[in-house]
Amino acid sequence: MKKILFMPLFQMPSGHHKAADALMANIQQVYPSVDCKKIDFLSYWNEPIERMISSFYLKWIRLFPRHYESFYRQHMYHSHPLSKNRQKDRHWLFDQKLMRLLEEEKPDLVVCTHCFPSKLLSALKRRNVIKIPVINVYTDFFINDVWGIKDVDFHFVPDKEAKEYLMSRWGIGEKQIFVTGIPVHPGFYRSQTARKQDKPVILVAGGNGGLGNVTHYLKQVSFHSSYQFNVLCGNNQRLYEELLSWKNPCIKPLPYISDRNQMNELYNQADAIVTKAGGITLSEALIKRLPIFIHTALPGQEQINVEYLTKKQLIIPLQFDVPFEEQLKSLLQNDMERNRMNKRIERYVEEREHILEELIRFNPSSSLALEP
Repeated sequence: MKKILFMPLFQMPSGHHKAADALMANIQQVYPSVDCKKIDFLSYWNEPIERMISSFYLKWIRLFPRHYESFYRQHMYHSHPLSKNRQKDRHWLFDQKLMRLLEEEKPDLVVCTHCFPSKLLSALKRRNVIKIPVINVYTDFFINDVWGIKDVDFHFVPDKEAKEYLMSRWGIGEKQIFVTGIPVHPGFYRSQTARKQDKPVILVAGGNGGLGNVTHYLKQVSFHSSYQFNVLCGNNQRLYEELLSWKNPCIKPLPYISDRNQMNELYNQADAIVTKAGGITLSEALIKRLPIFIHTALPGQEQINVEYLTKKQLIIPLQFDVPFEEQLKSLLQNDMERNRMNKRIERYVEEREHILEELIRFNPSSSLALEP
């Protein structure tokens, strides 16, 4: 039996975990005999420290967003390749523990959906300590410089521009890079059902952790709105109860949804989505060919996602001081603009290669060529 080890970071729900889950589901749907296992290395190394670091990370973003933004851009987003190569590649706090993990699990392949384990594994491969094939699966629409890049075997990137970046800046061979897009769970690829609705439906992702300003826009929705708003509140109980208390017939708050079939149906019913700028949610919305309006972008990764996709005219960041529904109507009730948006999304999505095929057969001559 072949074994694939997936390595996100932190135990808290995140896009890194969703990407790993999506890949695992893709594989086991076709290759049920493959053993797929997901481990957060930081928790494996030291669970109390993982909890402390994840708590600090969330508080840093919430309380000091500008400081985090500045730190991320200066130390993680844009560094020079030479400076990266000069960095110490020995991480004595982690190396022995990571090698023990690999010895215990004995994977045939490691898939990193976060830059930190990728960096550690790349350093071990650079020193010829391990020979296990490693794949980077990027979960944002850009590639930060924390990722282990030159010593990783294969790269699954969000689009052709990311592929060109790895080739030109880091000298990665074209055959090592696959344009798979950010991974989406196979349940979201099912065809859209026929809609029978009185008015257009806007799916609103409210922000699972309470980070965001979605209520600023929803407060502007009249009781006789032209739209129906289905609001995903996730684990944000305060948001859910607040929206219920408004008793607005055009706003339907939804509690945490774990059933992907139900989530897929909500996507299928929607005419557009208003969301935070997380890479996985944006990728799901693009796969569903939905117009995307951004209500919030957290500092760092999400803000860079917005800058990138806005430049490509694939999303519309909402303006805080412009009436909410007026901004929706400027696209949704303008046939010419909406058709242009639809064509741009379609072109972008069609660039993708088949992620399952590339993951399983990325090296057909190797022992990792799996049979269904």
